Amino acid sequence: MEGVIDGDTRALLSEDGALDWCVTEFVRVVDARLPPRVFLRHCPELATAGSTGPVTPSATPVTLQLLGSDPRGLAANAEQAISQGARRLDLNFGCPAKTVNRHDGGASLLRTPERVYAVVGAVAEVSQRHGVSVNAKLRLGFDDKRLALACAQAAEAGGAEELVVHARTRREGYRPPAHWEWIARIRADVRVPVVANGDIWSLEDYWKARTLSGCRDVMLGRGMLADPWLARRIRHWLETGGERLPPTPWSARSDMLIRYADAKRDAGMAEKVIVSLLKQWLNIMRGRDSEAAARFTALRRETALAPFVAGLSDLGSRSDSTSSGTAAHASSTLAG
Repeated sequence: MEGVIDGDTRALLSEDGALDWCVTEFVRVVDARLPPRVFLRHCPELATAGSTGPVTPSATPVTLQLLGSDPRGLAANAEQAISQGARRLDLNFGCPAKTVNRHDGGASLLRTPERVYAVVGAVAEVSQRHGVSVNAKLRLGFDDKRLALACAQAAEAGGAEELVVHARTRREGYRPPAHWEWIARIRADVRVPVVANGDIWSLEDYWKARTLSGCRDVMLGRGMLADPWLARRIRHWLETGGERLPPTPWSARSDMLIRYADAKRDAGMAEKVIVSLLKQWLNIMRGRDSEAAARFTALRRETALAPFVAGLSDLGSRSDSTSSGTAAHASSTLAG
């Protein structure tokens, strides 16, 4: 998700009101107190935050995420974030990136539950003084699952008010399957709410994750980028007692990508960077949509923005119905 999830993405994905809240990319903390501009870069919604905290243009609450291993440094930066308007903080113990782990961040802390406790405790002490909530994003472990329960207990004991659990270890990365049944073991062992995360690409995945984990809520990551209607699809299914929305057409996906490009261009971002970000997003889409896969293949070597955007918007000889039928087939296959 690094590089793609930013204020513009949050604005686009939350505009239909289907998401309960969003989270920023992590703010990397070493030891120094970071200047306000760093938090604003990661969470531009802070610039207009009111008494309830930062929100997207559609009024969806935004949680600010911190990543680090030094309790004092994280506490100081939690204070800084709160002074700028943050009302909900998330601590990242789940990032599997080798560079992050090599520098003692993210999932690397899951090897030592005591360190999880120390980090959460330091930030929670600050947060509680200001009436701000803090939660922790975990995986099931670093190399294996032996400390999954101990780390969840440590985060709760430190003061986390909610746990989001990605149902794989750091070693497993993003390789399927996600072990949603392990989240049920964590739920049984803690008293705070637990949110299931990992491999939720479709309505069927959502229901499997809820059923096996026992969680009421789920967090959507790459699945929302692959299908911008995923949260809407889930909410509609819940509110109507089982009615399904039609598959997301390519026109809706391409519109999202083009509007994202427009936002970046209006902000003055270099065109080659915009193209790189579009490719990253389209690459995630292509695994779940045949039209996205065809566009990615056709545009993967394109470096100029105008022809890239034209390639997204020109339907050519392909049709939304072709794409939609493939998407529906993919969903039914995943459900099996």
